Amino acid sequence: MRYACAVAPPRDVMTPAPPSSPLWLESSLVTEAVAEDIQQGLSLVMALGLKCFRLIHPASCNYRGVLIRPVSEIALKTVSGKQPDHSQHMAYQAVPVRHFATKKTKAKGKGQSQARVNINTALVEDIINLEKVDEEMKSVIELLKDNFNKTLNIRTSPGSLDHITVVTADGKLALNQISQISMKSPQLILVNMASFPECTAAAIKAIRESGMNLNPEVEGTLIRVPIPKVTREHREMLVKLAKQNTNKAKDSLRRVRADAMNKLKKSKDKTSEDTIRLIEKQISQMADDTMVELDRYLAVKTKELLG
Repeated sequence: MRYACAVAPPRDVMTPAPPSSPLWLESSLVTEAVAEDIQQGLSLVMALGLKCFRLIHPASCNYRGVLIRPVSEIALKTVSGKQPDHSQHMAYQAVPVRHFATKKTKAKGKGQSQARVNINTALVEDIINLEKVDEEMKSVIELLKDNFNKTLNIRTSPGSLDHITVVTADGKLALNQISQISMKSPQLILVNMASFPECTAAAIKAIRESGMNLNPEVEGTLIRVPIPKVTREHREMLVKLAKQNTNKAKDSLRRVRADAMNKLKKSKDKTSEDTIRLIEKQISQMADDTMVELDRYLAVKTKELLG
């Protein structure tokens, strides 16, 4: 503390002493000096705190940035901090933060494909013949493709009637086995039933119920099949038939898968559970791949039919 000290001037003994300052005035002077010192001290503290804040601020910004970043991106960061009189660079080690999975990230992970299985068929042929199962599934695809090519065409051709099944006294026979099919003109197909005249009525019924939007006309043993005009309604009808045929193919595929699973269950007593699970996963994987192929052919055919 600083105190102002004044030397009293010499006075004559006979000169009366000046009246002394009251105590409250002296106390006031001391209080003002103390307050001034306190104010200066507070100023120094605030200046020091501001300086420290400027040094810490870049580090705090870096830490706050790390909190919202994935752990994989955490690294040593270099932050620049400007001082009033000069510029200095400080390095701070980023703090690793664990991020817990949220509902959004879990939902995103749901759609991701699982690891695929690729079993050597020779190693499990004593349990189940996977090659045969694969051939049966592929045959479902081939049957659908053949059905699409023969029956679902914008322009009807003689070959499109070959697959039509006719119910006869001798059983179910293909139309081309009991008749001669020819193209009279681009708008007319002739079906000659001279070899099996007794099957004429059954053939007419089969052609009408084929789903090809055909309305046959009979002249004795000759069936005339006019080809319908290509309209938007006709195209949509063909697309509807394509979807129905694809659904039937999927049902056949499910039966192949179910038969394979039933055969596999019979081997559970002599095969480890892990091996059974792997084979089951392989069969399901094959069925899923075949299902994707069926949908792909349907999409291609739909685009073709609708133009």
